[in-house]
Amino acid sequence: MIWIYTIGIALFSVITKFAAIFNQKAKLFIEGRKNVFKEVSAKINPIDRPIWFHFASLGEFEQGRPVLEKVKSLDSDQKIVVTFFSPSGFEIRKNYSRADGVFYLPIDTLSNAEKFIELVNPRMAIFTKYEFWFYYFSVLDKNKIPLYLISSIFRPNQSFFKWYGAFNRKMLKYVTHFFVQNNESAALLSGIGISEVSVSGDTRFDRVYENAASPKKFDDIERFCGEAPVFIAGSTWLADEKLLTGFQDKYPNWRLIIAPHEVDDEHVAEIEALFPTAVKFSVLSAKFTDHLPSSIFHLTSNILIIDNIGMLSSLYQYAKVAYIGGGFGVGIHNILEAAAFGLPVIFGPKYDKFQEAKDLIAIGAAKSISSESELLSSFEYFKANEKASADAKNYVEKQRGATDLIVNKILPSQPTLQ
Repeated sequence: MIWIYTIGIALFSVITKFAAIFNQKAKLFIEGRKNVFKEVSAKINPIDRPIWFHFASLGEFEQGRPVLEKVKSLDSDQKIVVTFFSPSGFEIRKNYSRADGVFYLPIDTLSNAEKFIELVNPRMAIFTKYEFWFYYFSVLDKNKIPLYLISSIFRPNQSFFKWYGAFNRKMLKYVTHFFVQNNESAALLSGIGISEVSVSGDTRFDRVYENAASPKKFDDIERFCGEAPVFIAGSTWLADEKLLTGFQDKYPNWRLIIAPHEVDDEHVAEIEALFPTAVKFSVLSAKFTDHLPSSIFHLTSNILIIDNIGMLSSLYQYAKVAYIGGGFGVGIHNILEAAAFGLPVIFGPKYDKFQEAKDLIAIGAAKSISSESELLSSFEYFKANEKASADAKNYVEKQRGATDLIVNKILPSQPTLQ
């Protein structure tokens, strides 16, 4: 099986290089890895034995961030190396101040894994949720470097638990300890002979709780909203945005903020075509000044398009109800950021991989929809239901604590800060 894996990695590299001719994200993926070993050598001293955190993308970074920052708070001298697989994570967090180096993860080949791990010489490696790379895992094991998976979650239909999944199971055996989100994941791992497992919960709860406690303020957003109630649509795709087209006519006294998952010019133009009276944040920010009245845009539009990345996690503070995108694609995006602010959430039908979505639906703080009419009826329900708001916030508060559990396990000699 290893030869099939190796060929698959090689084919992926070739296809991505070809795609880079036409696709900006693929180009960043390739260009960002060209000099990665030189960059690592320049920034990292292997004698320091840094702790290596790897994240697939931006969402996993925010998920694992509480552990990273807790480790750093316990020992400010501890060196930290961060790697990303995806450009959408690296490009946003490449200047992250808590890390001594932020890099693209070189493609998973034996030579790359050996060279990267030799250059970094990590004290331990911490991967968040998923990302299973055979050569990195095996080289870490060979060098007796502990490997931890945090906030991981497993499902019965994954290849690890199928008759044909021997190669995939071998990768899991290289992991020193798993910190999983739920009992089902622990039981699945136990069923294939893995006992180094702790049910710690999800570190995202710690992260979103911290974020909601001290969100960044945006004067331009406050001016746009004024005293009007706000419905926010976060991490949306075109299929999500099409469902929102009737909102302006039906609720003229509400503000609608759309923060799409992709903010390239083409997608923003598609949103503008759906909402001709909407204003982009870049335009709003440029035109709002201290001497202009706060109602200047209220007269022409109650819809705002956020055409940048990085604001969404704090924008929820201005809203009363949230719609989260992705549910008409591969799966919903982060609903916990909204719930932490006490927002009931609405999302599309593909949420079965997300335990928090099931939990919030069960307590009446979330609804899954499949059509515009269902979206509007769900909005009507939550608009008048203050208990749903309180239930969403309480749910997040009660699920905190995974970070301390993980840090106490991986750094047992350190007193955990409370």
